[in-house]
Amino acid sequence: MEEGRKMDAAAFGFPAPVRPGATRVGWIGIGVMGGAMAKHLLAAGYAVTAYARSPAKAESLVAAGASLADSPAAVAAASDVVFTMVGNPGDVRAVVLDPATGVLVGLRPGGVLVDCTSSSPSLAREIAAAASAAGCYAVDAPVSGGDVGARDGTLAIFAGGDEAVIAWLGPLFVHLGKATHMGAPGSGQSSKIANQIAVAGAVVGLGESVAFANAAELDAPLFLDAISKGAAGSRVMDIFSDRVLRREFASGGSVRYIVKDLGMALEVGDGGEEANVLPGAALYRQMFSAMVANGDGDMSLQGLITVVERLNGIGK
Repeated sequence: MEEGRKMDAAAFGFPAPVRPGATRVGWIGIGVMGGAMAKHLLAAGYAVTAYARSPAKAESLVAAGASLADSPAAVAAASDVVFTMVGNPGDVRAVVLDPATGVLVGLRPGGVLVDCTSSSPSLAREIAAAASAAGCYAVDAPVSGGDVGARDGTLAIFAGGDEAVIAWLGPLFVHLGKATHMGAPGSGQSSKIANQIAVAGAVVGLGESVAFANAAELDAPLFLDAISKGAAGSRVMDIFSDRVLRREFASGGSVRYIVKDLGMALEVGDGGEEANVLPGAALYRQMFSAMVANGDGDMSLQGLITVVERLNGIGK
């Protein structure tokens, strides 16, 4: 039986080469980020089978050539590599580990699961162990770059897991952005949490600086252009500054996700290796949580300026 499992793996999964037209890709989670990422792989010639809890949301992906399956397990049964890009750790657990409909029920030996959700490091380690027990592989590969990076295929991908498997996934990752092997299972998720602390701080700084500039009656576009040439310039400014100026707060992912990510940074006991005394992260989480409390939880990060304006009694 074990020999048969090895033959199956060699026939279709790792380490057989990843090639368009041969390697079958599954995709679960087709929101703003996941839908754009899946379309890049379709355009590169990979067959994609997707699952969506609301099939109507998959119409543009199906129009681009994807097939639909009726469960995560069915996606996995039709795939050699399955990507997941869902909302939170609870969703990841349900999609991957459900004993009746989860990905690991359908994924054959040699198959590879790639979780791009911002999730828990300890859950990533649990999934890696469960995948290994099933003769499969799991990589935690959360991403940074927002909807712009997903659209342009320029995401930063933080990959945790077996280095050889991550290298093997290179022909897929290259269409999504730049992948970096961060270490053992869970290290991709720890990297994303650390990334989110840096992003949150930069977005808070951007929102406060623009609110201050507006209150001082500066020319805000001129101001932002000027400081972008100095130490204040950043990728966060590149992505979000124009949206702040236009007060375009709907573009991008929901602020609820960074509240979730910063919450994971502040959790004590998730493996014991992370630093949890993070006063900046705690403050940023409170500020983004204020957006949710104000009824703006569906706005993107750049809407943080509205919290600063409310605190200062600035009406917009």
